[in-house]
Amino acid sequence: MKIGVNGASGQLGTATVKQLLERATSHSVVAISRSPEKIEINGVEARFGDYDQPSSLVEAYKGLDRLLLIPSTNLQPGVRAAQNIAAIDAAVAAGVSHIVLMSSAGARNVQKPNIGADYFASEQHLMCKARQWSILRMSYYAEALIAEAQMSLAHGVLTGLTENKVSFVLRDDLAAAAVGLLVGEGHDGAIYTGTGPESLTGAERAGAIAKASGKPLTFVTLPAETLHAQLQQVGLPAEVITAVVSIQQNFSNGDFDIVTGDIEKLSGRPARNLESILSIAFQ
Repeated sequence: MKIGVNGASGQLGTATVKQLLERATSHSVVAISRSPEKIEINGVEARFGDYDQPSSLVEAYKGLDRLLLIPSTNLQPGVRAAQNIAAIDAAVAAGVSHIVLMSSAGARNVQKPNIGADYFASEQHLMCKARQWSILRMSYYAEALIAEAQMSLAHGVLTGLTENKVSFVLRDDLAAAAVGLLVGEGHDGAIYTGTGPESLTGAERAGAIAKASGKPLTFVTLPAETLHAQLQQVGLPAEVITAVVSIQQNFSNGDFDIVTGDIEKLSGRPARNLESILSIAFQ
């Protein structure tokens, strides 16, 4: 079987390709990226494929039995949906038998600029067009929380719009689940959600960060308007500000307050908890 990973030069894509090589030794692995020269992994075939150049994707997907689509990091509202839809159409045209889409927890029919709108549109198109399909929705990256924590520790405050709960998941665990889905059987039409083993409140994650770092940190809620203004003051681009506020709103809606056993079901190993992830990050 020939398995392709689109978005292979990104962090999740690289982790997935490496684990495919370790676990799927009887299969061929094709790493697809707009920067194939950055793919320096022995044992894989690197191909050029750019989500913004749909004509390049049909060629990139030729001969693949299964394909993982990892959405780009473009934060402009509507762009990721358009990219994913073009990629799905290209994969169908190329004759890919089974398409797997990385999506987000809480994906539903919401209005742009909420980031969930792009994921929902992508999922719906996949279901309508693909011969066989699977979806792996992800909870919020633990690595993203760590990056936020490192900035927040300087001020001693971690912020949110409300007291909320999130099941943070390690990128490497998501990659392992994606590999299990790609090489396994019986996943046609399935929607999985990759989460950590626990859902933590803002106060609980602030406490875990404080314990791991040895520095005080308190969780504080603030209005969306205040968060927006603070992000403007530090000079972040408008699309980044919109995405951050949107994510915090989705936290408040409970979109990431979900715990499943899907990581273990697909990968064969349990998802790591936030405490163990933080202990390594702050060693």
